Amino acid sequence: MAERPARKPRKARSAQVVRTERLTPHMQRVVLGGDGLADFPEQLEHTDHYVKLLFAPEGVSYDEPFDVERIREELPREQWPVTRTYTVRAWDPAARELTLDFVIHGDEGLAGPWAASVQPGGPVRFMGPGGAYHPDTSADWHLLVGDESALPAVAAALEALPEGARAHVFLEVEGPEEEQKIDSPVEITWLHRSGRPVGQALIAAVTELAFPEGRLHAFVHGEAGFVKELRRHLRVDREVPREDLSISGYWRLGHNEDGWQASKRDWNAQVEAEQEPPAVSG
Repeated sequence: MAERPARKPRKARSAQVVRTERLTPHMQRVVLGGDGLADFPEQLEHTDHYVKLLFAPEGVSYDEPFDVERIREELPREQWPVTRTYTVRAWDPAARELTLDFVIHGDEGLAGPWAASVQPGGPVRFMGPGGAYHPDTSADWHLLVGDESALPAVAAALEALPEGARAHVFLEVEGPEEEQKIDSPVEITWLHRSGRPVGQALIAAVTELAFPEGRLHAFVHGEAGFVKELRRHLRVDREVPREDLSISGYWRLGHNEDGWQASKRDWNAQVEAEQEPPAVSG
């Protein structure tokens, strides 16, 4: 049996905060720069590219040069860096600036409070980028759906759509004060939660939509509960081929990222088992 190739060591990048901006009452922008981004990919081929920010647990510091693999080999798990995943909102290779947007819920969470308080010059370490989706220009029309957590990826996808593209776009936020200005060639339908359960308005909007003729390419991301409902609707009710869907839960109510990432594989497997038609034997 041939030996499995060794996994490529994961390398962390270092950057510094260049500037910050409060976009809406609950969305904070942090722009990163510095020499550590010199080897960041010149062009990003996907619009849902993400990075994994690395935060040291309270009271823990690491020797330089920072080495994730060495840390995980030598230190107990409770001293490993904590990761939080964020979509790349924009990348400017000429200025060497990486833009990330954070949903802020007061003092809740780890990355949100950090983004709200970090000052220019503050150090940042992260892994990535990863990513898989870009609007398929050969599709007849597009469906883009998300809550606040998916807003950066949807915005990046909209900015990548060519003039003349056909798309239905539904973005759910708490209220009108959370809407953002996005350079989009198509109209955006902003849905206001107004205290209702997250995703409820998105489920209604998509299930009531009169689908245009032709091949659909869809991007549906956000809280796992509503994503599951829309996945069933698109795969089962609308019979959209699996390969024409980019659909996944970015987060799940009642779980922090550590808990969600630990259970996400099993959750996805269960969802697929419930929603995918059985394979037909030849």
